[in-house]
Amino acid sequence: MGGTFDPIHFGHLITAEEVRVQFELDQVIFVPCGVPPHKKKYDLTDARHRHLMVELAVADNPHFTTSRMEIDRDGPAYTIDTMRTFRERFGDACQLYFITGADAILEMLTWRDNESLIELCRFVAATRPGYELSELDRRLGPRHRARIDPVSVPGIEISSTDIRRRVRQGKPIQYLTPSATVSYIRKHALYQQPE
Repeated sequence: MGGTFDPIHFGHLITAEEVRVQFELDQVIFVPCGVPPHKKKYDLTDARHRHLMVELAVADNPHFTTSRMEIDRDGPAYTIDTMRTFRERFGDACQLYFITGADAILEMLTWRDNESLIELCRFVAATRPGYELSELDRRLGPRHRARIDPVSVPGIEISSTDIRRRVRQGKPIQYLTPSATVSYIRKHALYQQPE
């Protein structure tokens, strides 16, 4: 499961668990992005902090783990490089899935070497109840669409952007992200400055 996780929240965790159960996955590896090539709207929190927040958030689930692969990589983090590394690590017999939101999947055609990428893994597009999947069909075409499995996840209106905004405004974030993440954000005074 890839993302900036700035910060990780219950929406990410619920999605990961729902996909793990539905697809009978052995494990879900959370891969915080180092330098995302497509997100330039705000300054990301230091990768070390984002990784540690993910570590804390997934620590109590034996099926969840994390990887520093993208944050330790120099330069932009491309999904194709990550999936190639996982393919080498786990071998051809392992079915790889890339879990992300349906909105991110809509940008797939702009991803580096997307033609090779769709051969390396299947994609799981997490959607909320009522999400219109016809947009995936229209924008991606049959070859890409055939490699994408949409999964409807219980609808929770939580976003990392909203959590950062709430912290800046001094509003509570309890129940939006795990307690360990809330404590980490407070301890390190994250998200205090305007984006």
